[in-house]
Amino acid sequence: MEKKVINPWKWQDTRSYAQAVEVKNAEGTLYVSGQTAIDDDGISSTADMKTQLELAIKNLERVVNEAGYECKNIVRLNIYTTSTEELWPHFNVLQDWVAKHGMKQALTLLEVVSLFETLSVELEATVVK
Repeated sequence: MEKKVINPWKWQDTRSYAQAVEVKNAEGTLYVSGQTAIDDDGISSTADMKTQLELAIKNLERVVNEAGYECKNIVRLNIYTTSTEELWPHFNVLQDWVAKHGMKQALTLLEVVSLFETLSVELEATVVK
């Protein structure tokens, strides 16, 4: 697989994403449904934003790994949140995770009116190999 990052500017680098990612000669593509702070028993979290973000990341990693893919090859990440104001102070949690895996992904952050039950953040990804 060949992956090329397209960044006409430098400012996105401090925000841990790329403007575009081109993939050639991929062996497979994994489209991951939105992962949230739901535990192994299917119970939605009522915790604060940071805790929910950490569990959503953990759940995303689990799905990616169990599918035989690697987080470093996430090329698209969509973040849905019920409050960008509450998410922003904890964005470093996401940035540290991106850096840990050496990810270079296109990213969209969207504030939505609501998510399922008591959830406040959801991560949706596209992964290649």
